Order: sequence, then structure tokens, then C-alpha cells
Amino acid sequence: MVSSTVAVVQKILQIMKKNSFFLLKLLPLIAFAVPLVWLYSLEPATFEAMWKGRTFQLFFIWLIALELILDWENLWPIKTVKLISARSIFLTAAVVLPTAYVAASYNWGLNDAIFNWATQSHIQWASSMPLSTEYIAFGVLFVAIVYLALGIKGAKIFSVPAFFVILVGAIYTADNVFPYGQFTPFQVFVPTTTALASAILNLLGYSTSIAYLQDMPELTAVNPQGTSVTFSIAWPCAGIESFLIFTIVILLFLKRMPVSLKAKIGYFVFGAAVTYVINAFRIVNIFTTAMLYGEASFEVQNVHNYIGPIYAISWIVAYPIVVLVIQSLWSKIGKPTVTGPQQSSPTPA
Repeated sequence: MVSSTVAVVQKILQIMKKNSFFLLKLLPLIAFAVPLVWLYSLEPATFEAMWKGRTFQLFFIWLIALELILDWENLWPIKTVKLISARSIFLTAAVVLPTAYVAASYNWGLNDAIFNWATQSHIQWASSMPLSTEYIAFGVLFVAIVYLALGIKGAKIFSVPAFFVILVGAIYTADNVFPYGQFTPFQVFVPTTTALASAILNLLGYSTSIAYLQDMPELTAVNPQGTSVTFSIAWPCAGIESFLIFTIVILLFLKRMPVSLKAKIGYFVFGAAVTYVINAFRIVNIFTTAMLYGEASFEVQNVHNYIGPIYAISWIVAYPIVVLVIQSLWSKIGKPTVTGPQQSSPTPA
């Protein structure tokens, strides 16, 4: 019995050693797929909310998978990762920590401790601090796993998903500490987005007016039937977080693109303009929904927390693929094709 068990263990170790490069490449994905499945079993509703929810974590997983697909041949596990070594021990611990973090949050009181600390610190949205901390913790652990498994080069390759998940946590934290548009660096961009949304509503047949309560614009829209809707617009409503995420993700993506600086500027400006317009339509969608269902309706909250953000994030996730397709088509158009062997013209007599 003992000898057969030892033989099985040795066989498993041989398989792991033979496929170690393949497994190490997949570790950044596996390490977070497991805790996210667990989180979904605990709180499935949080994965249906973009704003202050976990839908962004699904995009985080998608970005990891995308990097694996695009850079699979460029990812090389560091040679010092042996089956028994100090680095492999640290790597094993790092891989387990995301799942251990979920266990600590829901079984060992970590979320309660974060909430109590936030409440004692007089943070307005103390209830959201455990989620914000979770995003940042996952980002830090992701960087550690990638570095230990794939080295500095791997960390550079996976910089986009790392910055993405940490930035989302930082944005949530900023709103928790400075709610209702109090975070001036973000709120300063809201008036222009509000003005564009007002112009779109006017084109749709609504009459609009904008008032200002300190730094927060208050937009009122009236439909032809006389129904009036008014919302104060803070930076989360205007989609400023999606613009920041777009900026980070696209700059990191374009940095790796083998194209000219002029092309990179063009790609960034076009993508930023589309993101800006999407954010304006996000506000418009909130107003048109409120006209139908009422300002305090579930439908309005659904547009604010899920439908609106998913429009922008879907664009941000899809845009790098659009750029790659454009570059591929451009390279094919720019390269002359040879349809057959060239023949020299006969020398005239």
C-alpha cells in the first residue's frame, strides 16, 4: 500500500516536472480563477454590478487570458523555479494567498475588521471598503505571483491586468472616502461631460437646463409631455472611472505596440473620444430610463450600476483587439504581394 502510494506521488511529481513550464505560465490565471468561483458561490449578486461590484474582476480574468493568448511564446518561467527551493515555496504561498484571502474575509472576520476600521475612521462608504481592499489585495498578489513565476519580463507583459485591478480598487477607495463628487481631481471633468449629455438630450427632443451646486452640476431634462427629471452628477455617474481605466490600459497596451508615435497618438485620441461619448450617452441613458420608470426606480439603479459601466468597459476591453486588427490589415495592405516569378523583359533588337 505504501509503495503504491509512493509510486503515485512520484508519477505526479514527474508529470509536474515535465509540464512545469506550461503550468507556471497558467499560474496567474489559475490563482484567481479559484477564489473568484468561490466568491461567486458566496455572493453571486456582486458579479452583476459594475460599480462597487465584482464584474470588473471578471474583466481582470479576461485580461489575464488575453495576455496569455497574445504573449504565450514570449512567456518563459525563470529557471530558478525548481520543485524544492526558496522561490518555489514563496510562489506556492503567493498562489494560495488569493484563496486564503477569501477565506479570511468570510470565515475569519477580515471583512468585518476592515468595515469596523473604516467606520471608526469616519469613512462615508465604510460598507464598500472591504471590496475596495479586496481589489487592491488581488492586484498586489497578482504582481507577486507573476514576478515569482515569470520574472521581470513576465511582470511587464502582465502589467495591464495588474494596473487595471489595482486602479479599480483605488477608484472605489477614492469614492468611499470622498463621496458625492468631493474628489475634485475627478469631478473637474464632469461639467463638460454633462454639457455633452445635455446637448444629446436636446437633439432627442428634451429641453434641458444645468445648475451648479458647488462643484457638482445638476442636470434637469423635461420631455415633450412635461415629465421632468433632475439628477446631480458626480464623477462616478459621468463615467470618469472608465476614462481613467481606458487611459491606463491603452497607454500600457500602446507602449508595447511596434508602431510610430504618431500612430500611437492617433489610436489614443480616437479611443479616448469614443470613451468620452459613451460616458455622455451613459448619462443620457439614465435620464431616458428615469422618464419611463421614475428617478428612484430599480431600472435607473441598474443603468447606473451595471448597464452604463458595461458599455464603457466593453469598449475598453475590445479596443486593443480593434487596434490589432487595424494594424494587421494595414501591414497586409502596405506589403506588396508577388503573384508569380518575375520574368525579365526581352531586350529589344
